[in-house]
Amino acid sequence: MRDGKLDPRHFDVVSLDEAAILRGFGGTKTFREFMRLYEGSSKYRFVATATPSPNEYTELLAYAAFLDIMDVGQAKTRFFKRDSTQADQLTLRPHQEREFWLWVASWAMFIATPSDLGHDDAGYVLPPLDIRWHEVPAADVPGADRERGGQTRMWRDTSLGIQEAAREKRESLPARIAKMRELLDEAPHDHVLLWHDLEAERHAICETVPTAQAVWGSQDLDEREALVRAFSNGELQYLAGKPVMLGSGCNFQRHCHRAIFLGIGFKFSDFIQACHRIYRFLQTEQVRIDLIYTEAERGVRQILEQKWQQHNELVATMTSLIREFGLSRAAMASSLARKVGVERREVSGRGWTLAHNDAVIETASMATDSVDLIVTSIPFSTQYEYTPSYNDFGHSEDNRSFWKQMDFLTPQLLRVLRPGRVAAIHVKDRIAPGGLTGMGFQTVQPFHAEAIEHYTGHGFAYLGMKTVVTDVVRENNQTYRLGYTEQCKDGSRMGCGMPEYILLFRKPPTDRSNGYADVPVVKSKADYSLARWQLDAHGFQRSSGNRLLSPADLDGVPHDVIYKLYRRSSATEVYDYERHVELTASLGKRLPVTFMLMPPHSWHPDVWTDVTRMRTLNMEQERAGREHHLCPLQFDIVDRLIRQHSMEGEEVYDPFGGIGTVVVRALKLKRRGRATELNPTYFRDAVNYCAAAERDAATPNLFDLVDEEHTERAS
Repeated sequence: MRDGKLDPRHFDVVSLDEAAILRGFGGTKTFREFMRLYEGSSKYRFVATATPSPNEYTELLAYAAFLDIMDVGQAKTRFFKRDSTQADQLTLRPHQEREFWLWVASWAMFIATPSDLGHDDAGYVLPPLDIRWHEVPAADVPGADRERGGQTRMWRDTSLGIQEAAREKRESLPARIAKMRELLDEAPHDHVLLWHDLEAERHAICETVPTAQAVWGSQDLDEREALVRAFSNGELQYLAGKPVMLGSGCNFQRHCHRAIFLGIGFKFSDFIQACHRIYRFLQTEQVRIDLIYTEAERGVRQILEQKWQQHNELVATMTSLIREFGLSRAAMASSLARKVGVERREVSGRGWTLAHNDAVIETASMATDSVDLIVTSIPFSTQYEYTPSYNDFGHSEDNRSFWKQMDFLTPQLLRVLRPGRVAAIHVKDRIAPGGLTGMGFQTVQPFHAEAIEHYTGHGFAYLGMKTVVTDVVRENNQTYRLGYTEQCKDGSRMGCGMPEYILLFRKPPTDRSNGYADVPVVKSKADYSLARWQLDAHGFQRSSGNRLLSPADLDGVPHDVIYKLYRRSSATEVYDYERHVELTASLGKRLPVTFMLMPPHSWHPDVWTDVTRMRTLNMEQERAGREHHLCPLQFDIVDRLIRQHSMEGEEVYDPFGGIGTVVVRALKLKRRGRATELNPTYFRDAVNYCAAAERDAATPNLFDLVDEEHTERAS
């Protein structure tokens, strides 16, 4: 299979007795060749697994892809929200959690007992597991109070990585072996499985327990099978092995009800499989599992327990769906059906109006030439589904369908916008996975170019675009498209970072002889000077004569200070690429891998590199424990657009209101705000934010009092 020598067209059925090959989605050549060969072939496919990883949604999506249910990329955008720190860290959207599991249940069955299918559970009802955790104190581990360089630790580091975890296992081996011996002596006649991960652990077990037999990878196959058979038949008291070897397929429940894990690890699937070698059908005794770990491995234990809980929740969710719907796909499909239409609701306050409605219907009901500025972030085609409704623009089969939906909205936006005024549209190009395009590598869909063609096709005039530079390090964490290692392997695969764009469109004025808006956006020359205009209009800024930062300047300087110093230097100096590389490289291991510390800053007014990406209403959502918006606009972007393209007292409209960012910022800048939102949760949160912004605007502060006193004295 790995070498592509198997032709699946010769087979009508393919059955995976254990679906582990699909577990590491895309990570191995075997997987990639397997998926490529079976694409569009074999009429019948069957996948079986005893322990799908509950925290790895990608594994379930890989099963769906193999079964030709849905492409992984499509499923990700339909059900999950993105993680800015890691591409494959998937989080179900709260409003789609039940929909996701119903979708899974439409092509997969989770069966824990025969009663899930209406049969007798005799022999399957087992006593509860007896789980016992045993922590080895740091005092019992040699070197536990010292760092690698010899420095004394005040306490143990519980956030272990893979290398640190391996080192911890080596150093704590004598203490863990002693604890294992103690546990065996509690019931000297019990038959016990001794699970381990390292070869050194196997040798230590056999040395400490002379009657124990062990199996290992290079062992003669016949000898290994004889030992497994003997332990299964009760002829051996102790058997030592690795979960990766004996964790699948073996049945030890007839003569054994105890297992000791000499250590713990991060791989839940291996762990739970190992437990089920004795905790399974026809087990008559209560199964006891002893897990030995060190003080520094508390974090590993926490992760393992969390995954175990998620596993139990997953099984409970899926079995309850089977009990609710049986095996009827039609019944599940009826529950998966999306709604059409929405019951309109309006909430307003002093200077703001929010409507819970379809954007097309709501905008069509608004008066002609009633809006002074449109600021919005349109849905990124099929990238996200915000609500389980056919009215949702994200519910589109493909890109063409999305723009067809927009064909109903955009003419209405042109109609309600005052002649000569601006519509600022926030967009970002989309990354197309190689699996969808068939090219084998990620490409870019020029979404901003499609948007320009769309809006100009409906009568808007295109004024230009602002470029909002993003962090390529964070982007790579989300997509793995710009990987440093991949660039070293083949530089031809890597494109460049994906900026965001603010596309500026203008509705032609009624009087086209001079080009002025029917109601011009007037700026006072007292507040907006000629000098400021010259600097703003020019594409460059003069140098102050300051020099570039040197590596010596950065010694011991915190990351936030380095970022500010570099940004200041970038804005005043002629750019030198090689110098930039040298300066960044001088940080060595201090260079962060989760964000870009020293990005190329721009001094051009149409390239915004200073947008604070964390300043969104999602910060408030996080504090309140509410659902995050999938892609909120940054305050900086909205504020600049409102200031430049509208005047105080005018109305700013957002047809895709989200959690109310545009309306809130309009209120703070003394404009009126109006928005439409289809998602009921977002709408409710937007109402709360707008009401809070209204209260803030109406509450006098100290400066208001001082201004009032000055006014009275002047009069």
